[in-house]
Amino acid sequence: MPDATVAKRISPMLAVADIEQTLAFYQDVLGFKPIMKSPEYAIMERDTQTIHFQKAASEDVMKSVRGHTEIYIEVSGIHPLWNHVKTFKDRYRIKDLFDREYGMTEFHISDPNDCLVFVGEPTAK
Repeated sequence: MPDATVAKRISPMLAVADIEQTLAFYQDVLGFKPIMKSPEYAIMERDTQTIHFQKAASEDVMKSVRGHTEIYIEVSGIHPLWNHVKTFKDRYRIKDLFDREYGMTEFHISDPNDCLVFVGEPTAK
């Protein structure tokens, strides 16, 4: 890559079965806000970080995506977010807050498309 080029952001692009259901999850559970929305494509943002969502072309696409897609969101201040997210345990598959051997404190939650969302921050010393 040329030295003058600066990578400013990396945004995952996820295939989804239902745009509205997916946007509701990322907004209500993880605090993202929609910044662009159409029936086939949407962009959500939180703290200048974005996730793009595209309506899957078919159920076959979703069969290959479900359970095989993961994203990692690194945060600062994981505990207030965890206190909010854990109130959704009756609706979503969630792994409670825990410390990882690689120095991160994390929780995991599956979105409506069975994408595993890792949320973590460096473990306090």
